[in-house]
Amino acid sequence: MSLTPIRVDQHSHTLHSHAKDTVAAMAASAFDKGLEVFGFSEHSPRPEAYRYPNDYRDRLVAGFPSYVAEVLAEKERYTGRMEILLALEMDYLPDEEEFVRQSVSAHPYAYVIGSVHFQGLWGFDYAAADWEPLSEQTRRDVFVRYYRDQKRMAETGLFQIAGHPDLIKLFAKPAFDAWIQTPDAQNVVRETLAAFKASNMAMEVSSAAVRKGLGEPYPGPVIMRLAHELGVPVAFGSDTHAVGDVAFGLDDLAAYAHRFGYTESVFFRDKAMQTRPFA
Repeated sequence: MSLTPIRVDQHSHTLHSHAKDTVAAMAASAFDKGLEVFGFSEHSPRPEAYRYPNDYRDRLVAGFPSYVAEVLAEKERYTGRMEILLALEMDYLPDEEEFVRQSVSAHPYAYVIGSVHFQGLWGFDYAAADWEPLSEQTRRDVFVRYYRDQKRMAETGLFQIAGHPDLIKLFAKPAFDAWIQTPDAQNVVRETLAAFKASNMAMEVSSAAVRKGLGEPYPGPVIMRLAHELGVPVAFGSDTHAVGDVAFGLDDLAAYAHRFGYTESVFFRDKAMQTRPFA
């Protein structure tokens, strides 16, 4: 069966954070690759205490007004040729909900991707070495907390897309793969997915995990199956960090989602869900 090409990429970053290229270069790459809709979803500034060992936080805070202005300029430049959306990837930090609320309302974002990158003050996606001392039980406890945090994130009603919903597997994939097969794990994940559905959120299906050598997208097959059973919509994104990553693997993501019964994807405009059939 021939699927309709995917022409929407909703997850991208720029040199204002830890990506390599400018807003203008990212927009030009998206246009050259035939995208119809391209979302700029730069990381949100974080509170001072939440830092990676080698961090872009200060640069992002200083340059964020410029980021917004540059995206709006590109949006105007491509009017009638490609729709550019000003968006945000917001770190959901359970102990900083007022900061989160202020951040997502600071600009007229077309949508906000809610992502969990921290457990407490630990940025768990920074280095594999951070995971090496952890016991199997500790890893499983981290997985559970991660999904509990995503559930709380959804229940705030502040987000439209749940970003890379099994990012936690990045440096712990064998342990995660074993855990996700258990009934207890699937019950935890099912509760989180149900919260996405109840909050009218979409679940991101991201090609970034493929680029990082994990052999599958975010999320993996078990979560895809559970999400489809619960009727959670899917939104495609490349999580691009360079012009060469723009639109990476989008058609493969559609084929992947179709295996689990999906026939349409969604994107958000003015925080309203837009549906696009691909099969």
